[in-house]
Amino acid sequence: MVNTIEKLGVFNVWANETLLRRLDSSAAAGKELPTAALRIFSHVINAQAIWIARLSGAASPLKVWQEHDLAGLHHWHEQTSQRFAELCANADDPELHRHIQYSNSQGDAFDSQVSDILTHCVVHASYHRGQVATKMREGGLEPVNTDFITYCREMSGQVQQQN
Repeated sequence: MVNTIEKLGVFNVWANETLLRRLDSSAAAGKELPTAALRIFSHVINAQAIWIARLSGAASPLKVWQEHDLAGLHHWHEQTSQRFAELCANADDPELHRHIQYSNSQGDAFDSQVSDILTHCVVHASYHRGQVATKMREGGLEPVNTDFITYCREMSGQVQQQN
């Protein structure tokens, strides 16, 4: 049986790393990184940290729209992306069905099932990575494809790794 949530967690790490490599190569080539792209990608990484904290009952080290430079994005990616993938990989049936209570950034209270949260995190990140790609193109940079099927093709050896 395919564990889709586990696969999505690993995909999320790949997509974040793929985007970071493109940002790194653009910066190394002396190109200015669009502020809007960094802001949106910061939001992706921040959201991971926030959801990890909610799932573990801890306080988040980051705010929803806290902004990071490229070094900060690397730091928080290293702190959160693999941890999120581990939560996906280790979530057994009782964990996936568990509900947590939390408040969003506006203070509104919610109750959500862990499986829905894990799925949301990946969908949310994919949505915003698409926005990052748009901001990169608007800023004169070539975006990178971080689609799920591209990840699947790469993992099966059907395409070469992207830069």
